[in-house]
Amino acid sequence: MSDVILEMKNIVKEFPGVKALDGVSLTVRKGSVHALMGENGAGKSTLMKCLFGIYHEDGGEIILDGTKEEIMNSKQALDLGVSMIHQELHPIPFRPVMENIWLGRFPMKGIVVDRKEMIRKTEELFKELELNVDPEALAGSLSPSTLQLVEIAKAVSYHSKIIIMDEPTSSLTENETKHLFKIIRSLQDRGVAIIYISHKMEEILKISDDVTIMRDGQYVGTWPAKELTTDLIIKKMVGRDMTQRFPEKHYTPSTEVVLKCHELTANDPKSFKKVNFELRKGEILGIGGLVGAQRTELVEAIFGLRGIHSGSLEKDGKELKIRHPKDAIQNRIALLTEERRATGIFGVLSILDNTVIVNQKSYAHAGVLNNHERLEAAEKANRELRTKTPNMEELIRNLSGGNQQKVLLARWLLTDPDILILDEPTRGIDVGAKFEIYTIMHKLVEAGKSIIMISSEMPELLGMSDRVMVMAEGRVTGILEASEADSVQIMDYATRFAEKEPDLLEESEGL
Repeated sequence: MSDVILEMKNIVKEFPGVKALDGVSLTVRKGSVHALMGENGAGKSTLMKCLFGIYHEDGGEIILDGTKEEIMNSKQALDLGVSMIHQELHPIPFRPVMENIWLGRFPMKGIVVDRKEMIRKTEELFKELELNVDPEALAGSLSPSTLQLVEIAKAVSYHSKIIIMDEPTSSLTENETKHLFKIIRSLQDRGVAIIYISHKMEEILKISDDVTIMRDGQYVGTWPAKELTTDLIIKKMVGRDMTQRFPEKHYTPSTEVVLKCHELTANDPKSFKKVNFELRKGEILGIGGLVGAQRTELVEAIFGLRGIHSGSLEKDGKELKIRHPKDAIQNRIALLTEERRATGIFGVLSILDNTVIVNQKSYAHAGVLNNHERLEAAEKANRELRTKTPNMEELIRNLSGGNQQKVLLARWLLTDPDILILDEPTRGIDVGAKFEIYTIMHKLVEAGKSIIMISSEMPELLGMSDRVMVMAEGRVTGILEASEADSVQIMDYATRFAEKEPDLLEESEGL
């Protein structure tokens, strides 16, 4: 009996102006982890959406367990034993976790939903997967990493033969990623096949049995993971050698302080406390830390999205009063948020509108918008970032995650900020696009701009930062020059907590 569970043969999918898939094939074995790799826009997610019934292929065939299938919708895919964990999470925030998991298949007692049975089934599922989550907690109250684990649990609950995981670790900590790998191994033991999409090379080489690489909507090839290296994967993905992951540094940060944060404390007592740091002109200040370190909360407060209880901010020696994002923008501070789908893009608007929306007033003359100026600015900004799109009128939601991120970066660059805050700027972006964004960052600091970059990727933090500030439980536990920063030192600071005395740092137990 063949061990092949899935064959996708010569799949073609076209959108207006774009051939997203051009004769792509994929063969997946039972009980294997099959990685699907390629740059943003290579067609990975589109291929998986054809398998899951979100899109219907324009050509080719799908064979599941030896039977040719026409998968017309996601319900049919689930019935056939295919489930999918999407890159962008879409929970129903004001409903309990258990309802999010069993939506459309609630256990019933007559004509009434059996809540006790739903709780029991959810607890049983979480126990099996060793997840410590309250089934009755509102989905909207969970952190992105916990929501990601709940989505994984939901996919497992279907008892599928194939589970598609699209960037499943993008919001997970190192320990949570290890937990996910443990879940994957147990699924493999049951004969479940995992199709795994990720840009994290180390993960791919650690977890995968087979690797299929795509480029520009076409099939490049499939190899056993044990025959590949990071350099080989990158070369096959981008069609060229990439001898370095980060651009060479051709700048020296100034000693001039552009932003000073003094004893900054959040309104929320559980958030950041007494934070002190300085941002210099022409530098990249990296902020490292584990989930719960309050890094995002800190930069959102600086941008006016969260309340500040006490402390002060100074820019160029003058005190700032930022109570709203418009105050930050007027002071030439920009923020690229962590969750682009939830707090970045306007999905129903075009790339043009998404790019110019913050800078809209500058294209208005006597109260009338100059559409030619808007289009020219948007095209130039996106061209510099090499955003892949047929035209500026395309809806941004139709772009890959990486290209959406480029549009958001273009949006803020049009405001010509002095300080650019980037929260996980390359999350879910391939190595080629990462390098392009890193190059843009270097050009900005060379021009005298200053960047604050939050990153959970240690190589990125070390490779791009001039200094690294580490936070733990809302406190700054250390600031390191690039020359003295290494992963061991950063993790040491990241796993500390501050006692009542700000300077008294102890090793944290249980982390």
